[in-house]
Amino acid sequence: MTEPVVTLVIVPRERFSCTQDSLESIYEHTDFPFKLIYVDGNSPAKVRRYLETQAQQKNFKIIRTDYYLSPNHARNIGLSQVDTKYLVFIDNDVVVSPGWLQALVTCAEETGATVVGPLMCEKKPLHQRVHFAGGECRIVTDIKGRRHLREKMYKQGHTVAELRPQLQRTQTELAEFHCVLVRTEIFKQIGLLDEAMLNTKEHLDFCMSVAQAGGTVYFEPDSLVTYVPGPPLEWTDIHFYMLRWSNAWTLASLNHIREKWNLAEDGYFKTKYKKLGWRRRGTIIKPLTRSLSFGFENKPLKKTLAFLDKILNRYLTERYARLLPQRKLQLTPIQNPKSATPELSKV
Repeated sequence: MTEPVVTLVIVPRERFSCTQDSLESIYEHTDFPFKLIYVDGNSPAKVRRYLETQAQQKNFKIIRTDYYLSPNHARNIGLSQVDTKYLVFIDNDVVVSPGWLQALVTCAEETGATVVGPLMCEKKPLHQRVHFAGGECRIVTDIKGRRHLREKMYKQGHTVAELRPQLQRTQTELAEFHCVLVRTEIFKQIGLLDEAMLNTKEHLDFCMSVAQAGGTVYFEPDSLVTYVPGPPLEWTDIHFYMLRWSNAWTLASLNHIREKWNLAEDGYFKTKYKKLGWRRRGTIIKPLTRSLSFGFENKPLKKTLAFLDKILNRYLTERYARLLPQRKLQLTPIQNPKSATPELSKV
């Protein structure tokens, strides 16, 4: 058999309850040969047992930590063990469709692309509502010399049925980490992913770093995948979700990208500051309020839960920050992807 040229690195995004649907879709709809590294950041016992069983049956590698992982930390753990020409970062809530991987690799081979993103859909029903079809990601300078971040996602909200016949493979500026193919050798130039980007805009930082290094980003509509966000969440998802989308992590990420790229603290960032916690409000607080109010809108209860959420969220992030340095293992900077192997529990 031909040795695979691509490794899938699956990482936790914001919950664990989509694990089985995602993994089963990969094995059902992927004919192209691949290796698989599953980075399991402290999943609940039920999910851990499922992954261990699947790893034994399908012969893939699990790297498990006993603490939750920020996205780029998880990706770096998987990246450090990749020894193939290409890798695909894919979140654990992504469901793929037939031919998705072949299309990404073919695009990279035919264009020489450094990064290739698929036609990304969102939510259920699967593969119907467009989330992302390429986009813009660059820095523009105004007449006063201030640097501003330009971010734009194309075709969000359109239906696949109406849009896909019009789409063609094209060079673009932006790809998202929900699912993205990367030419592994680029990490010899840009190093590991920036782990100071804790939970948001890390895909912008990555794509600008690739462009700065002379790489190219392509959009490939023949590859179709869907990410499936919550709600609903299972109770075992709540702790990780709250940490993953915490105010502290969001602020730290926004401040870091602004300082790293010397960006003005303009309307783009001020709008993000005002929306802090919007995911937790929509995914946890709103459903919980309706559940406790028999389906009705209860503004006083919602306000109380939002207040408690801020207190709990601060506690969780401060506790994590205290404990992480004692547990986190440092990865070797990328020289040759084959050489860096973290000493983590493996299956």
